Amino acid sequence: MNSNETVVQPWRHKLFFGLVCLFAAVVFGRAFVLQVQQKSFLQKQGAARQQRTIPVAATRGRILDRNLSPLAVSTPINSVWADPRKLSLAPERYEGLARALNKGAQRVADIVDRAPENRGFVYLARHVDPEVAKRVSALKIDGVNLQREYRRYYPSGEVASHVLGSTNIDGKGIEGLESLWDELLTGTEGERRVIRDLKGRAFSEIEYINKESDGNDLVLSLDRRIQYVAYRELKRAVETHSAKSGSVVVMNSRTGEVLALANQPAFNPNASSGPQIGNRRNRAITDPVEPGSTMKPFTVAASMELGVVDTETVIDTTPGTYQIGPLRVKDFRDYGELSLEGILKKSSNVGVTKVSLLSDPADIWAVLNRLGFGSDTGSLFPGENYGVLRHGSAWRQVEQATISYGYGLSATPLQLARAYSALANDGVMPEVTFLKREEAGYKGERVLDPQVARGVRRMLESVVEPGGTGERARVAGYRVAGKTGTSHKPAPGGYRKDKYYAFFAGMAPASNPELVVVVMIDEPSGDQYYGGDVAAPAFSAIMAGALRVLGLTMDAIELPQSTAALTAGESG
Repeated sequence: MNSNETVVQPWRHKLFFGLVCLFAAVVFGRAFVLQVQQKSFLQKQGAARQQRTIPVAATRGRILDRNLSPLAVSTPINSVWADPRKLSLAPERYEGLARALNKGAQRVADIVDRAPENRGFVYLARHVDPEVAKRVSALKIDGVNLQREYRRYYPSGEVASHVLGSTNIDGKGIEGLESLWDELLTGTEGERRVIRDLKGRAFSEIEYINKESDGNDLVLSLDRRIQYVAYRELKRAVETHSAKSGSVVVMNSRTGEVLALANQPAFNPNASSGPQIGNRRNRAITDPVEPGSTMKPFTVAASMELGVVDTETVIDTTPGTYQIGPLRVKDFRDYGELSLEGILKKSSNVGVTKVSLLSDPADIWAVLNRLGFGSDTGSLFPGENYGVLRHGSAWRQVEQATISYGYGLSATPLQLARAYSALANDGVMPEVTFLKREEAGYKGERVLDPQVARGVRRMLESVVEPGGTGERARVAGYRVAGKTGTSHKPAPGGYRKDKYYAFFAGMAPASNPELVVVVMIDEPSGDQYYGGDVAAPAFSAIMAGALRVLGLTMDAIELPQSTAALTAGESG
């Protein structure tokens, strides 16, 4: 043996071998614990760090007009969210992030600081423009992500805003038909599981846990073309007469379908910030007013229904005034003896008062009640006001008189349109609907004898003839039946002498009416404030447009130009 060689002692071999065995035992033991005893726990922890269950937004159902043109759709859009626990570790990124979001850096800091301590999700901005989303994504900030959502879009803007209403930022209907049919339109959110990278970004999809279910489409009774005509002409009338507001309703008299409904002022449901709350109110449904002389046809119809008058009845209105206790009923001038048709044509307050007083007030009330005054139209529209019609048993003689020409009760333009539909539909009144309804098989409620309805309708044709109060409501090529109305606005202790509601309510083609249009203008300014001057021209333009859109057959021969140019005697 070489004296320089080191002799390895046997105990050292044993020690080394023992240490190797011990290390192996520890490794295998740890592996056993991890792979067997703690396998389920560790898999869950790993999945929790690498996998995430994220919501999948459902698309809200579309709202379509009767011809399936879109009135409200949902478009995909991104929102920006952050995990405040991660973002708070990089406050130096706040300024750049704020610039990308068009916010102040302090605003971003406040959102992060105010988030609950254990919360891993907070919105930084909802429904951002694509350019903003692109800028945020390019920053690649740990803990800041994009989430796909949907924003409601209304292609027609403010044209149909009062009917459609709007949704909030979460896609929930809060006004109009969006609110009424929210459950039908709202889909069911889905869920999917994804794998995330070290920065928390999803890069691979594992599975769908629940498939999203899109909302149902809603087909309305509205005709987008008629809706635009109604909106345009109403806006023109309100602006021309510097009025406070206005409303119009276009209805299919046979089915009760609302083909158009508009109010002025309107609002744009696509705008993120809107006007005052008053502009969003659907005045045609929520604001009942005293309808003035547009009530006179129903007073005449009720009296004919009760058998106290007929088409041959003549009423003496001389001297143009009539005293009932403290009330002095006045006409524009002394019309002398008038038939029922003459009373409507000249809009005689004295004549219609005397007709009304021939009947028991409870009997008059019963007919008006059947015609829908003071009750639900069936529209289901949120916030609908039923107006006021006190029971006839409580009427005094003065009240019976004023109600006959449209004071002492209140009704909405929608209620008026429905009541005029009964005259147009030979005494059958439909329930109002904003959903498309097939005419075949639908039956309304009979509220008037058909002969009475047809008789009053013929009388109302005289209103738009030369010498009638509504000549400016005529429509070229069509017979029109309708009634003007002008009522003073109420004020504390009485009525304003210088503030008015101007109405025109009518139907066409009068030989076999299919359309009813009611126009109401609130507080027209200047010298023209009568319904025949303010509302009748708007009615004419709207009715003409609707008849043209629907292609309804003309039923009248045009009058010679010289005759058509005659001015009406007075406006009612």
